[in-house]
Amino acid sequence: MSMQPAGVFAQSYVRDMAIFRTWKQGAALGFFVLALLLVPTILGPRYVAIANIMLITSVVVLGLQITTGLAGQVNLGQAAFMGMGAYTAAALSSGQQWPFLVTVPLAGLVAALFGAIFGLAAVRIRGFYLALTTIAAQFIFVFAILNLPASWTGAAQGLRVETASVFGFVFNTDNRMYFLILAITAIMTVGAYGIARSRHGRAFVAVRDDDLAAGFTGVNVVRAKATAFFVGAFYAGVGGALWAYYIRFVAVDQFSLFNSVYYMGMVIVGGLGSMAGAFVGVFLIRAAQEILTSVGPSVADIFPALGSSVVFASVNIILGAAIALMLILEPRGVMHRFNILKRAFRLWPYPH
Repeated sequence: MSMQPAGVFAQSYVRDMAIFRTWKQGAALGFFVLALLLVPTILGPRYVAIANIMLITSVVVLGLQITTGLAGQVNLGQAAFMGMGAYTAAALSSGQQWPFLVTVPLAGLVAALFGAIFGLAAVRIRGFYLALTTIAAQFIFVFAILNLPASWTGAAQGLRVETASVFGFVFNTDNRMYFLILAITAIMTVGAYGIARSRHGRAFVAVRDDDLAAGFTGVNVVRAKATAFFVGAFYAGVGGALWAYYIRFVAVDQFSLFNSVYYMGMVIVGGLGSMAGAFVGVFLIRAAQEILTSVGPSVADIFPALGSSVVFASVNIILGAAIALMLILEPRGVMHRFNILKRAFRLWPYPH
C-alpha cells in the first residue's frame, strides 16, 4: 500500500489519481530527466552505447513486468516476442522501405498477436506448466526464422536493417539514436504506468492474486490473461524494433532462451509489480555484466591457468548466483526494500 507524507490530502478523484502528490516528487523526476538528456554530452561513446542497450532492454522488461509482475503469468518467451518485433522491423524497413514511425508500432502489433496465443493457453494452465508453454515460443520462433523462405527472414544469415529516419532526420550515430530510443522509452513508460493504474491493471492484479476469486467478482479472467500477454508482447516487439534499428542487423541467436531468463531475472531483482523496478533491475544486471566483463581480462592475466573461456563463463555463474541470492534475501525485489527504507525514514525517530 502506498503511504503519503502527513498533510497530503486528495480532494478530488483527479488529484487522487495523480502520479506526483508532492512537489518534491515532481522535482526529483525533473532532475532525473535532465540527467538522462545530458548523458551523451557527459559520458563517452562506450557508455552511450551501453545506455542505449539498457533503454531498449527496459522497454522489453516493462512488458514482462506487466505480464508477470502485474498479472502473475510466468513468461519465459519474452526474447522470442522481442525477436518477432525485430524481424518484422527488419523486413518492413529494408524490404518494403516502410518509415520508422510506422514500422515500430507494427512490429509491436505482430509480436503482440504472437504473444496473445500464449495468453489463451494461460487460461488452462499456470505456474510451472505455463513456463514450459512459453518456452515453446522460443522454439517456434527459431524454427520459423530458420525454415521460412530466406528472402523473408534471412534464415541463418540474418537481415540487415536500414538506418532509422524521422521526417528526413537520419539517426545514424549512437548519440542521435540515444535521444530517439529515450523518447520511445519515455512514451512506453508512461503507458505502462497508465496500464497499471487503469481498470485493466486492477484486473491483472486481481487475476494474479486469485484468478478464481477474480472471476467471481466479475473479472473476465480469459480476457485479462490474454490482454496481459498481448500488452507484454507488444512492449517486447517495440523493444525488438528499436534493437533492430540500433544494431542494424538481426540474427536468430540474438533472441535466445538465455535472454528470456535474464529478462525474468531483471524483473525479480527490481521487484515484481513495480514499473520503476524494471529499470532498477535492468540497470543492476547490465551494470554487473559490464563490470564482470571488464575485469575478466585482468583476472585471466593474473590467473592464466584458468583460461579466458573459464573466466568469461564465470560471469554468468556469478550473475546467476546473485539472482538466486536476491530471491533468498529479498524475494520482493530491490524496490520493495527501498520502499521499506523510505517509510522508515519518513517515520523516524518513531518506531512505527
